[in-house]
Amino acid sequence: MATILEAGGMNLLIPLWGQLLQVGVPNEAATGGVNLIEGLFQAFVLGIVQGITEFLPISSTAHLQVFTKALHWDAVAGKPFVATIQFGSVVAVFIYFWAEISKILTGGWQAFQQKDWQREEWQLLVGIAVGTLPALVGGFLLKKALNDDKSTINSMTVIAITSIVMAILLAAAEKLGSRKRNFDSLKIRDGLLIGLGQMIALVPGASRSGSTLTTALFLGLERSTAAKFSFLLGIPTLTIATLYEFFKEALGNIDLALVFVGTLSSFVFSYISIAWLLRYLQTQNTLVFVWYRLAFGASILSAIATGLLQNS
Repeated sequence: MATILEAGGMNLLIPLWGQLLQVGVPNEAATGGVNLIEGLFQAFVLGIVQGITEFLPISSTAHLQVFTKALHWDAVAGKPFVATIQFGSVVAVFIYFWAEISKILTGGWQAFQQKDWQREEWQLLVGIAVGTLPALVGGFLLKKALNDDKSTINSMTVIAITSIVMAILLAAAEKLGSRKRNFDSLKIRDGLLIGLGQMIALVPGASRSGSTLTTALFLGLERSTAAKFSFLLGIPTLTIATLYEFFKEALGNIDLALVFVGTLSSFVFSYISIAWLLRYLQTQNTLVFVWYRLAFGASILSAIATGLLQNS
């Protein structure tokens, strides 16, 4: 996840959109010094990268950083642009799980009124709430280091090593997890434990989806159940993190055309990746992501060693 986890105020929405409406005229400053057509192409491709990697257990942060550095697209893909296109992923997960979200909220409210604390929707609602807190607290405490682009934690080496370590942990979870628990078995305790696992995603390259999916598998959840709860747990986390980055960054130099193309691309491919992963994990294991992450991490280390990729 390419953000620091901390809340942004909703009362800033009006001035924010005022800023966005001022950036609609294409210019070289807004497109990072590249021409508009080239900028639109880069925005479209980076939206695809964001959309696919946000929900697969392979780390959107890692892929966006590697893509922009390897292709020298840093001018367009600055923090304001990345913070903006993540809204496409937020909208995609809301739309895909809207029926589930409505059921949890409605059932949770009814359970609260009836003091039925064992009701499934109440357990899920509270589990998601308490599972969100560790990442928010961790993001707040570590925001200085995570915001510093020159910090060691944001280096390509850390991203590569983290990718390899997370691949090993996912393989262990695949091997050791019982995978006997379905969605109905989820309790508040699961939300808290998976939320603690989500804190690992604060390290660039770890992957929010990867850390929660791995933790859920260790807890004995079925693969598809683990992925589904990972997505639901990620809704408040991803929303708050995206809003925080969105308000934090200066948006005046972003071209609205790039924002629109990148966000739309991110939305479409986020939706596709969510649907694909849930369907895939109904019949397949997660080892394809294990091997991919091992190869990805090794490739980064090789590129750094040969000078093809800068470490910082």
